[in-house]
Amino acid sequence: MESLATKADLSAEPIVHVIDDDKEIRESLLDLFMITNRRASAYSTGPDFLKTVDTTAPGCVVVDLRMPEGSGLDVQSELISMGSRMPVIFLTGHADVRASVRAMKAGATDFIMKPFVNRDLLDAVDHAIQLDGERRKIEAEQAHVRSLVDTLTPREHEVTLAVVSGLMNKQIAFELGISEMTVKLHRMSVMRKMQARSLADLVRRVEKLQTR
Repeated sequence: MESLATKADLSAEPIVHVIDDDKEIRESLLDLFMITNRRASAYSTGPDFLKTVDTTAPGCVVVDLRMPEGSGLDVQSELISMGSRMPVIFLTGHADVRASVRAMKAGATDFIMKPFVNRDLLDAVDHAIQLDGERRKIEAEQAHVRSLVDTLTPREHEVTLAVVSGLMNKQIAFELGISEMTVKLHRMSVMRKMQARSLADLVRRVEKLQTR
């Protein structure tokens, strides 16, 4: 593996993973990302990349469509099977409509023909990293809310679902076969444990778990 870092090795800094069997292209892309202050690493084959990549780290993949040891589509497919949602940008010197359609359907963020304009590739990389950052932020918020939900008792969980569905205390009491006062006490506990300042805030927190 060839690699470089434009800054210190910070886990929060996105990495552009370049995969291309052409050494000149790998080196030119590393130079491009270095002079534009983007951290990057390069691999000559998909298997080399897949053996070492940390799929939990922020970044994106720039991969050649056609390579001797596994295609770019193979890399994309393997990332998906690993549970990774890292954005993938394809580079190709061939106008392959079928491959481009397959790549985009599988979630590729861009498909760029060689030779390409540097600005077009940089824009595609920035867009992919932005998408990855937004996804990671949503997932972090979901994980936080999920950790709060895990502190609820089974009864508090039932009350929470009833509250966010719009039921009044009296209706919740009837549905669960408990007193209205007990419902109020559970609601107070739910609001505290969920760190919600209002009903609307509670609803927003619960909705985060349903965001994809």
